[in-house]
Amino acid sequence: MHRVTTYHYILNTIMNPDLNSLYPYPFEKLNALKEGITPPSSLTHIALSIGEPKHPAPDFIFAELKHQLSALEKYPLTKGLLSLREAIAKWLTQRFKLTPNAINPERHILPVSGTREALFAFAQAVIDRHQNPIVIMPNPFYQIYEGAALLAGAEPYYLNTTAENNYLPDLDSIPEDVLKRCQLLYLCNPGNPTGTVMSISYLKQAIELALQYDFVIASDECYSEIYFDENTPPAGLLQAATEMGIDDFKNCVVFHSLSKRSNLPGLRSGFVAGDANIMAEFLKYRTYHGCALPYHHQYASILAWQDEQHVIDNRAEYTNKFNRVINILSPVIDITLPDAAFYFWLKVPQDDTVFARNLFEQQNLTVLPGQFLSRETSTGNPGAQHIRIALVAPMEECVDAANRIKRYLQTQ
Repeated sequence: MHRVTTYHYILNTIMNPDLNSLYPYPFEKLNALKEGITPPSSLTHIALSIGEPKHPAPDFIFAELKHQLSALEKYPLTKGLLSLREAIAKWLTQRFKLTPNAINPERHILPVSGTREALFAFAQAVIDRHQNPIVIMPNPFYQIYEGAALLAGAEPYYLNTTAENNYLPDLDSIPEDVLKRCQLLYLCNPGNPTGTVMSISYLKQAIELALQYDFVIASDECYSEIYFDENTPPAGLLQAATEMGIDDFKNCVVFHSLSKRSNLPGLRSGFVAGDANIMAEFLKYRTYHGCALPYHHQYASILAWQDEQHVIDNRAEYTNKFNRVINILSPVIDITLPDAAFYFWLKVPQDDTVFARNLFEQQNLTVLPGQFLSRETSTGNPGAQHIRIALVAPMEECVDAANRIKRYLQTQ
């Protein structure tokens, strides 16, 4: 048999056919959009397309990692160190005003290798593909939600987030037949890419639906510690459950990470917490999955969750950058401070792919077209004519980028 024919035969007969349902990743589309373009060599390239924090990580993290390197000689347990789970439980309780001792480190918490991996794995553990399942998610969205749903054998159902609904998934718009088939609802709070924060009343409404129709809420809260008013931190799903008197957190699970909070994307350290029955099944799945957090990463994570000053300093740096960029761009485009997170979700005066391509070609600046983060629906693509700007680069690069965008807009 011809080699190419054999290759396609193997793909068509052995590989998981659900892989064929996956869409190209946004950055794959972005690379194709930029292909063949030679930007001006006089300008240094600035990338504001990827949400990878560039602020310095805390020095004490590096010191702890070095100090604990001998732990590499041991296999880490999937459940992680009790001391890490205790530190997480204390942080969760203080940060989200939970009932004291409601979070049990043994039953409610599982350390994970970053929330990206956990958000994907979670769907594989909780979805019953034999029941014609639906997974509801915002649109635009973090692409892991969709990929997780498709590979779990579920049908994605998209809730468009637009200016008309304050960039929140409209829970009232979900048809009853969809709710009856729903097994999992992904929420992102604060939102990626919009930065919108869900109110406590909104989260309570989501919980009421989850209890009524018996589906699980996976609340991606990895941006919860990047906000601009120290007196009004974003609410969380477990906080809403506590206010409703649901201290067992039934059907509620949250995902948190040190990547954004502590500028540690390479540490791959986060946690999942919530409903003890769900967490027990997720632990069982992950025991076979074999993705345990290395011990030296766990020891460093304990210190990160115990310290707030570096997080406060991090927020202050983002606040300064946002204010500088808004001052530069506000004369030429409608731009406002988001509720939280480190993205501008900017409506632009032309097709977003044209805008991004021209910006790269003329200013050597990369941003992400909004339609690459969204899916077409019966009412259109909610990401169209928007760009996502990740304000993660150092201050001088962000200011330079803002001036380049301003120059481009002034030529239109």
